[in-house]
Amino acid sequence: MSFTEKANQIFNRAISDYHLTDDVNTPIQNPYKKDSIESKLYLKCWIDTVQWHFEDIIRDPHIDPVEALSLKRRIDHSNQDRTDLVEEIDSYFRQYYSEVKPSDDARLNTESPAWAVDRLSILALKIYHMQEQVDRQDAEPAHIERCKAKLDVLLEQQKDLALAIDQLLEDIEAGRKYMKVYRQMKMYNDPATNPILYKNK
Repeated sequence: MSFTEKANQIFNRAISDYHLTDDVNTPIQNPYKKDSIESKLYLKCWIDTVQWHFEDIIRDPHIDPVEALSLKRRIDHSNQDRTDLVEEIDSYFRQYYSEVKPSDDARLNTESPAWAVDRLSILALKIYHMQEQVDRQDAEPAHIERCKAKLDVLLEQQKDLALAIDQLLEDIEAGRKYMKVYRQMKMYNDPATNPILYKNK
């Protein structure tokens, strides 16, 4: 089984587990061994899934402003957790391939493996929710057809992205490409670099 086949299985499990309650306050029950790559992938998709629903809720035109501000804080926190976890997954890849000596003509990829995996997790969510739209019994046929067409595109995109990730990992393992990890250095979450925060101490 390829890395992305395993990742997609884990992503689908996380999405299905979340929708057993479909509640953003449901505690995660990660079924995988702590600190394993499987556990990190499950947590990654769980965070993405909860945030997907945060983003739905905050777009309610009738949401209470106080509740919306509280939710915005939770979204900010979720974004930071997501970024931190992507960096942890990249650290896993860097350690996993640490013994590989890149060839003299090895090239650097445009993005790290984990940021590509991040997109794969989001695609799994898009596919799940687009399938929900296709399966709706209360929607007009034209809506169903539009969503079917979008679902076909998403499935093709998932297949292509999975192939590209597996090929990237093969290239890294063979020394044809090498990876570098740059920390995101998000400034707005840091009280030392966000002027709104450090000027109002």
